[in-house]
Amino acid sequence: MAYTLLIVDDSTVSRMMIKSKVAQIQPGWVIQEAPNGHEAVAMVKLGAPDFITMDVNMPGINGFEAVKQIRAFNNTARIAMLTANVQESSRERAAQLQVTFVQKPVTEAAVRQAIDYFLATQ
Repeated sequence: MAYTLLIVDDSTVSRMMIKSKVAQIQPGWVIQEAPNGHEAVAMVKLGAPDFITMDVNMPGINGFEAVKQIRAFNNTARIAMLTANVQESSRERAAQLQVTFVQKPVTEAAVRQAIDYFLATQ
């Protein structure tokens, strides 16, 4: 089945790396990109992706706020916070928002962790 993944990260390099690794592991997936939380919220309103990787530190609204806004109208997309914010408070906030926490850097192992989470209950 062809799933849609939205990659949300203000770093072009991070988005490229995630996209490349996902394309290698799941070549049939449709991959979309958003450079910030505001664009991510708007894109999800236009067409709900199946999965979202979300960075935390971005200009405008941070990843946690973007998830909160997305959850106000979409409870079906599975979301992985893919971030370098490894503090316990970030992990707790991800758990409160009912999303999984995946630690950067963007490696094949990190991307596989997110993909495994996405597909766990599909």
